[in-house]
This record gives sequence, structure tokens and C-alpha cells, in this order.
Amino acid sequence: MGLFDKLVDRRLGAYQRELIEIHYAEVENMYRQIRGWRHDYRSHIQTMKAHAAQGDWAAVSAYLDALETDLAAVDTVVKTGNPMADAILNSKIALARSKGIPVRADASVPVALHISELDLCVILGNLFDNAIEASLALPAEERLIRIYVDRKGSQLYISFTNLTASGKRKKEGGVFRSTKGQGHGFGLVRMDAIVKRLGGYLTRGSEDGAFTTEILLPLG
Repeated sequence: MGLFDKLVDRRLGAYQRELIEIHYAEVENMYRQIRGWRHDYRSHIQTMKAHAAQGDWAAVSAYLDALETDLAAVDTVVKTGNPMADAILNSKIALARSKGIPVRADASVPVALHISELDLCVILGNLFDNAIEASLALPAEERLIRIYVDRKGSQLYISFTNLTASGKRKKEGGVFRSTKGQGHGFGLVRMDAIVKRLGGYLTRGSEDGAFTTEILLPLG
């Protein structure tokens, strides 16, 4: 690896570590809010009982509305069981939905992973970024990203599927190219290298207007 490549790799690694710290801080704050809300649950009940005893049903209704808003602010879209996976997936799901892309996610990740947080961030982040990019080329009513993550025996199975605008994607030189154009395939190369280094398996397929990436990573 040349000096320039090493510099780029080092800067990218530092940037991704910074993202991990931000995501982790966000999810830890979210969990603290949830614990605080549960702690205050008894007080909320007592307050509503007091309003009800006075027959002030408008106050009860207003209090319930406030609690619903407060809970919605700390609720997550996906709870995988792993804080880092939660942070990455939920931030990307929020990004996708802000761009008008529905996401269907079914994810379960072991709390203790031998995969480093940096590697997990690169893999999930790149899968999501590419699915979002491809989805934006579709009319709003046709956009959809499906995610499935679960343990299969001694391996972690990750599957991302998104609909594509051009039907079946074609390979160039035996591989599927990034939809982002020239110069934007580095993330895919880095992700592939991580899967190989971890002794995992990666496959990409394009059928019936849908593009799917499947990854198996050893947990032990």
C-alpha cells in the first residue's frame, strides 16, 4: 500500500471511529431516557389518579398526550439487542425515512460480538448508504429497503434488499458496481475486504427489480 493510500485509509478510519463515538453516545443517551421514563412511571400514574379523582378528565387527556410525545422521542425503530447495531441501524433508518424511503427491518444481534465496532459500522453503514442511493432513483411509491439480521448457528447473517430503477443490475468485470458513479466504490471494496478478513462470506444478486446483498460472519 502506497503512502497516499495509507493516509486515506487512516483518515477514513479516524472519521469512522468518530461516527461510532457519536452513534454510541446517542444510543446510550436514548437508553438513559428510557430508564428515566420507567423510573418516573409511578409518579405519572399518581398524577393522573389525582386529576381523575377531581374529575378533571381534560387534564388527564392532556397529561397522556404529553407522555405519548415524551415516549415517542425516546422510542427506537429497531431494538436488536446490541447497542452499536441499534445506533447504526436506527440512525440510517431515520435518514432513509427522511428521504421518503420506507424501511422494513427485522434484526437481532448478540450483545457480545467478536466483530469490532469499526468493522460493524463499515459493513452496516455501507450496505445502508448504497440501498438509500439506489432507492432515490425510484419514484417515491416504489421505494423500499428490507433488512434482516439474525444469528444462524455460529454465524451472523445480514441481508439488505432494495428495489432498483433499472431492473436486473449488470456486472462489470465480474462484480456489481456502486450506483454512485466513478470514485464512489471505495466503501464497497473496504466492506468486502473486512468480510474476507473476518473469514465471512458475501454474495450480491440482482433479480426481478431487486438488489440483495447477503453476508455471513463467524461469531466465534
